[in-house]
Amino acid sequence: MNEILYEGKSKIIYPGPDGKSFIMRYKDTATAFNGEKKEDLDGKGRLNSAISNFIYRYLADNGIKTHLIRELDETTVMVKKAEIIMVEVIVRNVAAGSFSKRFGVEEGTELKNTVVEYSLKSDSLGDPMINISQITALGLAEKNEMDFLYSQALKINSLLCGLFLKAGIRLIDFKLEFGRCEDDDIILCDEISPDSCRFWDAATGEKMDKDRFRRDMGKVLDGYSTVLERLRNVS
Repeated sequence: MNEILYEGKSKIIYPGPDGKSFIMRYKDTATAFNGEKKEDLDGKGRLNSAISNFIYRYLADNGIKTHLIRELDETTVMVKKAEIIMVEVIVRNVAAGSFSKRFGVEEGTELKNTVVEYSLKSDSLGDPMINISQITALGLAEKNEMDFLYSQALKINSLLCGLFLKAGIRLIDFKLEFGRCEDDDIILCDEISPDSCRFWDAATGEKMDKDRFRRDMGKVLDGYSTVLERLRNVS
């Protein structure tokens, strides 16, 4: 794994052995505010990898096509080669974070329906919000593809809310990324972890996600470890 194809804030992508796969390695780096805040947290990559792999196996067992092929070690996975659609899909069940700030809604307010939003995947532009007409105008995705991403996002949300409720965790919101395979099949890519989700303890409301790092709450990895332990204890 000498040749680096791409290095992001939390992962490194290498070429796979067969031209049809990538090798993805999780880093220990924690970032916030588009990389302005940054710190290495020993063990974070291992935790995110384990959590995301658990979730992706669960989703695959329930009919969601994902990029995960197999785990190679504690921080490294082999994934299907895919061209990432440059649109992040954000699913919100409860008002929090930027949604609360944009609309003046108190954090923790239960939303009357699930919200699906889109942002342009661009660190240099700060991942601005984007709507479907802008997405199709820019050629980022076709309308039928966006319809598929919307339906997949709602299905994934339903599956994960049920899973996490069994683990005593509320799924507040989360981000998804998708990619196109060679046969134009669209699959779930990237990761689903405390880096890309908000997880609150269902009983106490305690945060168990990257907000602990964003907001200088401390015990960041304790939250991640609790999420993993509870998922593994779900029967």
